[in-house]
Amino acid sequence: MPLALLLPLIAQVGPGGALPQAPLQIPKPRTEAAAMPHSEAQPDPLKQCLDLAMARPADGIELAQGWLAQAKTMKDRAGAKQCHALALTRIDGWGEAAALFLSAREDTPVTDADERARLAALAGNADLAAGDAEAGLAALDLARADARGGAKGDLKGAIEIDRARALVALGRLPEAEAALSDAREFAPDNHQAWLLSATLSRRQGKLAEAQSQIERAAQLFPVDPEIGLEAGVIAVLSGHDDAARKSWQSVIVAAPGSDAAKTAQGYLDQLGPAAAPSAK
Repeated sequence: MPLALLLPLIAQVGPGGALPQAPLQIPKPRTEAAAMPHSEAQPDPLKQCLDLAMARPADGIELAQGWLAQAKTMKDRAGAKQCHALALTRIDGWGEAAALFLSAREDTPVTDADERARLAALAGNADLAAGDAEAGLAALDLARADARGGAKGDLKGAIEIDRARALVALGRLPEAEAALSDAREFAPDNHQAWLLSATLSRRQGKLAEAQSQIERAAQLFPVDPEIGLEAGVIAVLSGHDDAARKSWQSVIVAAPGSDAAKTAQGYLDQLGPAAAPSAK
């Protein structure tokens, strides 16, 4: 969602650092079908069902179940299951949704590897939302294998970002770092890949790498408040308190009243005001 105010790049990125107590924060997994790139335009029956699932989950489930009962082709079976799964994500039915996404993948021809990869990735995201990182990683590894043959870079990059989320949740940080490296290679213009890379580098004490990565994230998407938060955290750990204040103030100005703004204000309160210049 665009922010009301476009901040100058310099306000988002200070010259390195982070609050020592700031945790490694991997954003919440995606839970909507639209979040994963599609291999092709959705057919009308599926689009109709997905739209209903998003707007009125109970009605979407009813439509999907009726569609599945009458399905005569594997394509229809896959579509009905995907719609049912999406509706379940709207009412926190994560585990059942993950199983349905995987079942839809099984009903999708192996010749449509991109669609199989997308459905497996959605299953992985549902598992992550359910708090089951092991199952999430297993589904995402399936997605990675499906996409290996020739998927577009944005799909491969999205899968690697989600694998990194799962690996971080499992405490397997070196493997998460490798996944994010792959994500940056597959999708070099994906700002989330650079933001998460900066967060992970900061967590591992690699502040120079973190600074370079957060700068790239800000170049790609300078109005993301999460980038401003992370830039400030990196800055203060590197001893650049004034740069950290600028980054966090930019978040408050850009997204007043948001959770990110509240976090930024908490960081500013913790850091305290800038020292007054000494009199000469």
